[in-house]
Formats: sequence, structure tokens, C-alpha cells
Amino acid sequence: MTNQTRDGVVRRQFLKSLAVSTGGVAAALVSGTPSNAASPNLNKVGAYQESEHVKKYYELARA
Repeated sequence: MTNQTRDGVVRRQFLKSLAVSTGGVAAALVSGTPSNAASPNLNKVGAYQESEHVKKYYELARA
């Protein structure tokens, strides 16, 4: 195989893998399932409680 032909094969392989990976990313974006990490549930019971150590922290922070 000549150097020019080998470069053409390498280039085609690169472009083929680029097209496949781009298609995979597009499919993941269009799938429509929302990510749980993007929208945390802040209304969940137990998410924040003003316990004694939190009150102590607020008291020391004001001083």
C-alpha cells in the first residue's frame, strides 16, 4: 500500500468513527429522558432541617 492510499484509509476510518459517535450523541440528546442530576428535588422530606448544629453555626457566623 502506498503512503497516499494508507492516509486515505486512515482518514476514512476517522470520518466513519466520527459520524458514528456524532450519531450516538445526537440519539442521547433527543431521547427525551430528563436527567435526575439536572433537577434535584428540593421539596423532598428531610432535604433541610434546622437542627441544633445548624443553629449553632448560624449563631457563630453572626458573631
